[in-house]
Amino acid sequence: MPRIKLIFYRAADETVPMLDWLDGLITKAQDKCRIRLERLGELGHELRRPEADYLRDDVYELRVSHLGINYRMLYFFHGTTAVVISHGLVKERVVPPSEIALAIRRRKKFLQDPKRHTYEEM
Repeated sequence: MPRIKLIFYRAADETVPMLDWLDGLITKAQDKCRIRLERLGELGHELRRPEADYLRDDVYELRVSHLGINYRMLYFFHGTTAVVISHGLVKERVVPPSEIALAIRRRKKFLQDPKRHTYEEM
């Protein structure tokens, strides 16, 4: 049973960026990402490197590697009981600042209207 609720960010157009990204990955990468999401649900704020890391401005990354490819899922916390998964990306050396900025914008929108921007799957 997760100790923290996992929520996927839902955009104004009703799309769920994280799930759309995940669907485009190869099966093994999808599986590894889902396992990491489960760990986030179990450990929440306690999840640390190498599985997760703080980026900036209340945005964190879940870290997954498969066959030399670095997959990242950006997220933020909503209080102490929920975590919102913004979106995923494949990174080279660092997470691009534009991707962090996107997660920050989504966090602001989510905080303004959590119900509108919530999609729960897990």
